Amino acid sequence: MSRTPRPPRNEQARNEQARHIPVLLAEVLSALAPDRAGLAVDGTFGAGGYTRALLDAAPEAQVIAIDRDPTAIRAGADLVAAANGRLRLIQGRFGDLDTLLAEQGEAQADWVVLDIGVSSMQLDEAHRGFSFRQDGPLDMRMGGEGPTAADLVNETEEGMLADILYHFGEERRSRAVARAIVEARRRAPIETTAQLADLVAGVVRPEPGSPIHPATRSFQGLRIAVNDELGELVRGLHAAERVLRPGGRLAVVTFHSLEDRIVKQFFSARSGRAAQASRHVPGVEQPAPKSFKPVTKGPVLPSEAETEINPRARSAKLRAGERTDGPPPPPLTAIETLASLPAAQGRGTRR
Repeated sequence: MSRTPRPPRNEQARNEQARHIPVLLAEVLSALAPDRAGLAVDGTFGAGGYTRALLDAAPEAQVIAIDRDPTAIRAGADLVAAANGRLRLIQGRFGDLDTLLAEQGEAQADWVVLDIGVSSMQLDEAHRGFSFRQDGPLDMRMGGEGPTAADLVNETEEGMLADILYHFGEERRSRAVARAIVEARRRAPIETTAQLADLVAGVVRPEPGSPIHPATRSFQGLRIAVNDELGELVRGLHAAERVLRPGGRLAVVTFHSLEDRIVKQFFSARSGRAAQASRHVPGVEQPAPKSFKPVTKGPVLPSEAETEINPRARSAKLRAGERTDGPPPPPLTAIETLASLPAAQGRGTRR
């Protein structure tokens, strides 16, 4: 029998209540200010919370919503019908949103919102394999294509597996967890979420008084790797920069420190607050080209009232910017580096 703990009943009730509540909704709408005719893009449709809010906030606007998960696309059919021609829901990756918009005959957008990470629906469905709260196949694929988390766990070399857990999951005991995984898979493949959660819990001790399960960081790291979530975020930021017309706004909600670091560096560099070396005068810092101006001053965090209603909002951060009339600069190497697994980072060191 699995030893993986289930959440208390009151937590289960709160999670069910929060299933369709988009995080920082009022703050996102305030940052975007969708109050006129135009085109809004919800790059991460999920359960449709932001899309509904955009349709309501700007009754004359059109909305294009994107999701890589075919389950989310099917579930959104009723909302499309209710929108009376104002909503187009398409399957794809938000990192390709400029291409997807072009395929819809749209060259520019007025508002873009991105809610990064796994959706509540995916976490709550055991057969998707995202969560250890319910036992299910170790899958974690958002779009249903490519290698699963089980493939990663059972086939990845120990050092690389530890780097995934350390860099993407920020698991300090990554080496010990990777070693335990390799030893276990020699005996039999690791195929379910409960198997992996129990294995990690045998290596990582829970922090006293913390409600966070010991396997949380390892599951996060594997999920990010399986779906290339950080790479998708980088591509999405650059794609939004290309499609937003002058005065258009981009709002990004993140749940992970690496995600927030990428968004922070992107807006910082694109608003001229970060300097870059000139290729013409090496070693001399020149002002970065400005393609955005800040809308939010630092990260916007959820209120205590929101986190009480929706526990999944605890780690959320919102950053937003307004597009200038400057041309899109070349892609930022710095955030592309943040999204990549450091080559042999810390190999041979104890974690």
